[in-house]
Parts: sequence; structure tokens; C-alpha cells
Amino acid sequence: MTTTAVSVREGGPALKGPWDFEESPLSQAGRQPLLLGLFLNLQDITVSNYPTSNSWTFDYNVDIVRRAEELGFDLAFSRTQWLPKGGYDGEASLDAFIALGAMAAVTKKILLVSTMHVLYGPLHPLHIAKYGATLDHIAKGRWGINIVTGHRAVEHEMFGWQRIEHDKRYEMAGELFDVVNSLWGETENISYEGKVSPWKLSNAWITPKPLYGRPVLVNATGSPAGISFAVHYSDLIFITSPGGAHIESALETLPDRIATIKNAAQAAGRKIKTLINPVIVSRDTPEETDDYVRNIVNSKETLPPQKVFAGRAYDSDAHAWRGRSDPRHKQGYNLGGNIEIIGTPAQIVDQITALHRIGIDGIQINFYDFRVDLEHFGQKILPLLKEAGLRID
Repeated sequence: MTTTAVSVREGGPALKGPWDFEESPLSQAGRQPLLLGLFLNLQDITVSNYPTSNSWTFDYNVDIVRRAEELGFDLAFSRTQWLPKGGYDGEASLDAFIALGAMAAVTKKILLVSTMHVLYGPLHPLHIAKYGATLDHIAKGRWGINIVTGHRAVEHEMFGWQRIEHDKRYEMAGELFDVVNSLWGETENISYEGKVSPWKLSNAWITPKPLYGRPVLVNATGSPAGISFAVHYSDLIFITSPGGAHIESALETLPDRIATIKNAAQAAGRKIKTLINPVIVSRDTPEETDDYVRNIVNSKETLPPQKVFAGRAYDSDAHAWRGRSDPRHKQGYNLGGNIEIIGTPAQIVDQITALHRIGIDGIQINFYDFRVDLEHFGQKILPLLKEAGLRID
């Protein structure tokens, strides 16, 4: 048995990733002018008391993902949160790492991205590399990680930590994925001791290796430290509207952020695509759409502005959502999306087209009622996206 150990490659994935393989599922999806994804709810999330079919259950969500796959959607993922009792809108919350990974065995084409809080625990790089390579083989290259470093103090504390300073979290995540990428790509054992992170490895090794260099990597960001991490490590970058949820404000304020990210990726020599997560609310006519929105808004629960645990708000130091305000426009209806796309099918396509023109490469869609609204999207909106040249068969 060899005991030769090579050094970890630092500063981002010098090893090949899925964009480097023309036949990889990510590269195949990337041939679409506009990526289409689902932003699932694997937990009870209550935006309004207006009735829906929604359920946090695995069976409900896997049915939604299978239907999206039939419609030609490219990817699916979900948030994961770690909150104390009473912290969720309801009482149930599935883990996205397990749930999306499990969907790999019962789907064929759609990319499945598992949200992981990679610094909590901490989860060892060997675990991430081994779990990731295993799921990569089960999914035949369709699985990936949505990298989350954690922005709520209460979540870190659940794992016995004090919240790590914002920029340091990205330094630690960089060291972590230097190690994980090396484990995925190197053909010799790895030894490593972190500079700002707690991880140590001696003659570490995993096999099999992923099929296309490594699994797909994603992260959401808006801060300089987060953008620097994203353009060196991620394939897809999830961005936030600086101006708020209203579509006009988003269209005015997003171009600078998109340009910042794409220029940084170009300078790093990396290929990336940008995603944003709208909630889409649509019916056939303006009147029907107005009625649907009104029913949702009028049935909203009265909730405190912030949930409180042990006398403290669930404070966050996430930078991407800071300053989301634009006094020139109404701020939307708080329907659960990063931005709100509301209207008839033709109006929806016009708004999506406008987002694409300013540099958005894909939309990760949230629906108020996933089963009903996904079907409406597939029957009424998707054909118009194809007519507009944003989707190809």
C-alpha cells in the first residue's frame, strides 16, 4: 500500500469540473438559452392561509420533481434550515442533502442539488468527498451541492459553535473545498492541515472518483467575500435582487451585481451561470391572476416580523439580502420569492425575457401551489418560452 501523500491544490478547482466535459449533465443543461429549475419546499412554509396542495413530504416533492423532469426542467433544489423547536412555520422539515440525494435513484435527467451547511459540525472533508462521489455515481453525474456557510447565530449554536465571522466562513469553505476537490481528483493520497479551518487529513483517499471531475457546485452570494468564493469554486451562482421583490426594481438593480459576478468569473478564468429564484403567480387572464394574488394576500397569516427564540431574534449576517429596498417601486406582496413574477402567461414570459436580457442565465422557480401552478406553467407558459427562443426541445 502506498503512503505517498500529495499536497492539496489551493485557491479553487484546478482539477476539471462538469463544465469541462461536453457530455456531462450540466453541460447538456447549459445548452439551453435559459436554465429552468424548481426551488422546492421540503419544510412547512406558510406564506398565506389560502389553500394549497403543498406538502413537505418526500412523496409529494418527488412527484413534483418527476413532473418537472417530464416538462424538461434542468434542475431542482431546496433550502435547508437548522432551527429550534418553534422555529419553522410548521412542525416538519426534511433535510435537503438526504432528500435530493434520494431522488437521484428515481429520476433520469434532472440535476439534483443538495443544500449542505458545510461548516456545521464540522462535517469532515472526507465525508463530503465520499458521500458526494457516491451520489454522483447513483445520479450519473446529475447530483451537486448547494454550499451554505451559515448566516444565523442560532444555527451555529445548535452545533455547539459561536457564529463564525462572515468573511472567515468563506475562507474556511475555500480550504474545505480545496481538500474535497483534491480528494475527488487526485490519484494519490492527500495529507493536509488547515490554516483557518479545523480539518486535518493524513494519507486520505476516496474512490470511486466522480464521473465528470466533480459534482456540480452552487452557492448563493452577494458579498465581496462570497463572490470571490463563488467564482473560484462554484458552477452556478445564486443571486439576489438588490432592489427587492418587485420586478421593475429587480430589473433596474440587478445588472450591476450580475456584471460584478461575471467579470470576476472571467478574471478567474471560470465558466459560471447565474440563477435567481422568482415566485411565479399566473393565471390565463389578468382578472384571474388578480383574483389569485388577492386571495393569497388577503389570506396571509399575521406573523411577528421575526421569530424569537430564548428572547432573541433569529438574527442573520447574510449580506445578499441587506438593503433590499427601492422607494421608487412598491416592494411586492411578500409571496416567498426573491422576486415576484406575476401576470398572464404572455406577461410572465415578457418578464422572464427581460431578466434574461440583463444577464440572468436561469430561474429557480418557487410556486405558491406547486402541483397546480407547475401544471399551469407547463401547459401555458413553457410553450411561450419556447416560442421566445428561451427554451429548446
